[in-house]
Amino acid sequence: MNEALGSDLPSLAVLAERVGASLRRRRESVAVVESSAGGLVSASLLAIPGASAFYFGGAVVYSRRAGRALLGLTAADLRGMRGETEPYALLVAGRDDHCAAGPPH
Repeated sequence: MNEALGSDLPSLAVLAERVGASLRRRRESVAVVESSAGGLVSASLLAIPGASAFYFGGAVVYSRRAGRALLGLTAADLRGMRGETEPYALLVAGRDDHCAAGPPH
């Protein structure tokens, strides 16, 4: 139990272990683009021994300036969009098909 949240939510480390195990089992990889998490998701995955088997890479895109520099996002791309939404996640996931697909197995 995560006492800080006062709930039965598993810790981030436990969730990362589950994700890593699932990716290994399925022989898949993941690339991560984070904003408000500030690299915490990547750090949790990378804390797992052998993470290179499933972790392709990641970027912290915290500001619109970083979005322009790292992902080539334009003002038109972002118009009316918030970073904490599914449409934004789909936008950044599709910015680089090669990166989003991960390494070949």
